[in-house]
Amino acid sequence: MLRSIGLPELLVILVVFGGSVLAAGIFYLMTLQKALLRCAPERRTTSPESVWLMLIPFFSLVYQFFLVGHLAASLHNEFVRRNIPNQDPEPGKRLGIAVGILCLVSIIPIFGVFTGSAALVCWILY
Repeated sequence: MLRSIGLPELLVILVVFGGSVLAAGIFYLMTLQKALLRCAPERRTTSPESVWLMLIPFFSLVYQFFLVGHLAASLHNEFVRRNIPNQDPEPGKRLGIAVGILCLVSIIPIFGVFTGSAALVCWILY
């Protein structure tokens, strides 16, 4: 027989899910920071510490577009400095912008399920 989930069980589920999402986000930001740290300081268009601004709720929905642009420009500058051939003048920018747009659209109730799932897939690829 199935029983309904009570408030304590629901809170545990929310805490575990929220903690998992936060942990994944922190590892993601650490990866972005590491990518910027591996670029020469004079080639960076933003500081590696600026990635942590993404932890600010709602601000991150807008700032992610700026961060993606800065990261793409910094990587391009570093590829040029190291003479690494790259066909994309802004590496990762298109996928990063797609993640941002899908995250924004996922706020809309009806589209949220579909765009949220697509955002997750693109975020993993990014």
